[in-house]
Amino acid sequence: MKIYYNFLLITLSFVLFAGCTQPKQNSEKEKSQVTKTENDISISMESIIEEPVENSVTEILQKKEIPVLCYHRIEDGRNDVYTVSPDVFASHLNVLSDSGYNAILPDELYHYLKYNAALPPNPFMITFDDSRTEHFNIAAPELEKRGFKGVFFIMTVTNNKKNYLSTGEITQLANNGHTVGLHSWDHVMVTKYIDSTFWKQQVFDPRKKLENMIEKSVDYWAYPNGVYDREAAKELDKHFKLSFILMAKRDSLYPLQTIRRMITPPVSPDRLIKLMRSNFN
Repeated sequence: MKIYYNFLLITLSFVLFAGCTQPKQNSEKEKSQVTKTENDISISMESIIEEPVENSVTEILQKKEIPVLCYHRIEDGRNDVYTVSPDVFASHLNVLSDSGYNAILPDELYHYLKYNAALPPNPFMITFDDSRTEHFNIAAPELEKRGFKGVFFIMTVTNNKKNYLSTGEITQLANNGHTVGLHSWDHVMVTKYIDSTFWKQQVFDPRKKLENMIEKSVDYWAYPNGVYDREAAKELDKHFKLSFILMAKRDSLYPLQTIRRMITPPVSPDRLIKLMRSNFN
């Protein structure tokens, strides 16, 4: 009987000992599994955040062009292709909004062309050249009423002059979410930039002035008169993400520096939509 009792004590002690030590073994095993899982997640995250693959020039040229509108003057009393009245301008924005168009900015266009980033349905871009004061007083408020943002290309020679944008107005446009780009110092065409002095005067110094003004990088350029040549496009490619021409043919080597725009004439809203669809494939 004593032997049987001792046997029970030994068996019970063994069971208790095993029970006390088992959680420690499981804990170490679980810890190993957790560590392995964390490493797997870390490796997976590294693969997710790899640099996106850039499109080739050929692939960029094959992508669908996005309609880019170009406005200059917005005022009554003029009758030319560069001017629309405030009422016509508002009617253009109305038809674009009612037709389901979504205004995008150059950053979005750049990432779409270069990295295949997604764009909203029916994207278009609206741009303004020559730094006119009505761009701030009329265009920007009308855009913002409809949830649109625009691109304002600045000639710095006009800064703070009568009928042209002031430093405060340019800064406010940037702060309100619009894009501020460069349109040269005094509208000399790039085909006349015969040496480094011209580039400094027309591009580099004005760009620095704008960047100091808005405290943001200026990454987009609009060619004066929409005119370019390959040498200029090659040089601009070193400094700007995108450059905008008018309706000339895009350069086959520098498509990002020759984004096509359409001068927006004083036409009816329906006619505007037809022109956009026919001019951009």
